[in-house]
Amino acid sequence: MGTEATLMAGCYGRSPRLVPESRMKDFKPPAKTLERIPKGEDGHEQDWIRACKGGQPASSNFDYSGPLSEMVLMGNLAVRFPSRKLLWDGPAMKVTNDAEADAYVRLPYRDGWAL
Repeated sequence: MGTEATLMAGCYGRSPRLVPESRMKDFKPPAKTLERIPKGEDGHEQDWIRACKGGQPASSNFDYSGPLSEMVLMGNLAVRFPSRKLLWDGPAMKVTNDAEADAYVRLPYRDGWAL
C-alpha cells in the first residue's frame, strides 16, 4: 500500500495490478532486466536439471532458498510463541534465549535412526 495506489498480485506475484484501476492504466512497466526461466512456471524443474548438469545456477538455488526457508520457518516459531522475543543464531541454527522454542528447531529422533 502506497500513498497513491495499492499493488495487488496473485500467487508468486502473478498478474500484478494497481488499485485504483486508473493508476494501472497510467502504469508503464520497466524493462525486464533479469533473465527469465524458459517456459516460465512450467520450466522450473528443467531449470534445476540444467543446473545439476553443469549449467548456470538455478534461479532458486540454495544460496537464495536456504536463507529464505530459514526466515520463513523462524516466522513459524514467532507465530507459535507470539508473546516472546526469540533470539536466533543462524550459523548454529538455534534459538538462543528460549529452550522451549528451540526444541521445535530440531526434533528428536527415536533410537536406531540417524541423519
